[in-house]
Amino acid sequence: MKLIVGLGNPGKQYEKTRHNVGFFVIDELCQKLGVELDKKKCKAIYGTFMYKGEKIILAKPQTYMNLSGESVQSLMHFYQLSEEDLIVIHDDLDLPVGKLRLRMKGSSGGQKGMGNIITHLHSSDISRIRIGIGNDKQIDTKDYVLSRFHREEIPAIREAVKKAAEAVIYSFDHRFDEVMSIYNQ
Repeated sequence: MKLIVGLGNPGKQYEKTRHNVGFFVIDELCQKLGVELDKKKCKAIYGTFMYKGEKIILAKPQTYMNLSGESVQSLMHFYQLSEEDLIVIHDDLDLPVGKLRLRMKGSSGGQKGMGNIITHLHSSDISRIRIGIGNDKQIDTKDYVLSRFHREEIPAIREAVKKAAEAVIYSFDHRFDEVMSIYNQ
């Protein structure tokens, strides 16, 4: 069984913000795979499907970004999963808009949702797909991550979301280090 979690904030006011690129990837996966997020449990909305006899869970925590670990820990406990079964997708201020970086472990890099997951799981050995959202040092970080992408950034973000979804699908049949070798840009 695998758990694929996209991080973001619930609610209309956050729908198209930079902080929600993890949600964008889950939406892309749902569209590509014909999955509906029709379950509510563990402070998340999620959907499940079978892939070659293995259950895959696509989830969006509904706790708001900074408390994502509550939902992820609850889902992992409910489905009796380990860190090896988990992939987290989130935004990264330190990467240019649209750049992808995949890692198998490490610190949160300042991303509070990822930090909360690490805290709740007591482990930093978590596979993740980071999507660059850029950074504007003249704008407060909180305001920046909750802002929308500029028109000229949208093609790069769409491409990154598409590539991140492809990487997740590729991971269904391959080890994450193999996925990294292909999808790290």
